[in-house]
Amino acid sequence: MDERVLAAMQRWPNVPAAYGWLRLDEAGRWRLEGQLIGNRRLIEFIGRNYLADEHGAWYFQNGPQQVFVELDYAPWVLHVDAAGRLRDHLGDEVTLDGTGNLDEEGNLLLGTTRGAGLVAGPSLLELVDGLRGPDGAPLSLEVLADSATEQSSAGLSLIRDGQQIHLQQLPRAGVPAAFGFIRLPGPA
Repeated sequence: MDERVLAAMQRWPNVPAAYGWLRLDEAGRWRLEGQLIGNRRLIEFIGRNYLADEHGAWYFQNGPQQVFVELDYAPWVLHVDAAGRLRDHLGDEVTLDGTGNLDEEGNLLLGTTRGAGLVAGPSLLELVDGLRGPDGAPLSLEVLADSATEQSSAGLSLIRDGQQIHLQQLPRAGVPAAFGFIRLPGPA
């Protein structure tokens, strides 16, 4: 967290939290009142001060005020960079924890040491070579999508960074509870 943010928190300790202003979309972009934030410095500032409270509600500590984040899917969005490394929406390289889930829409969620991360749409194409079926043979995105709609991901896996990640079926609605976060935080 930024030093000036910490100083502001000490100076004004009882500023009410804000809700419904800031959102993290499924592509890993910040939106303020629905509008895409394009200012690189503001995006970096939000990223340096992005945290979760003890209940699993994610927020941006904006000086003395907590601005709670509405999550379109998960608190982390993963991308494959030009060098093939997996990074989160803040630009940090991620370490996978060996868990993976597939929802009924074909969305891929990977466990990282920071928490659950949705693989952003275009990056799923970068991971397709690592998808494997029950027999260990390469799997196409079409077969993956069919498996998701059939509610059966039994035996599907992803080979990534030397790990074989077995993909478990998890309905989209169950993702927040399974990973301990609040998708749409509000006042208590």
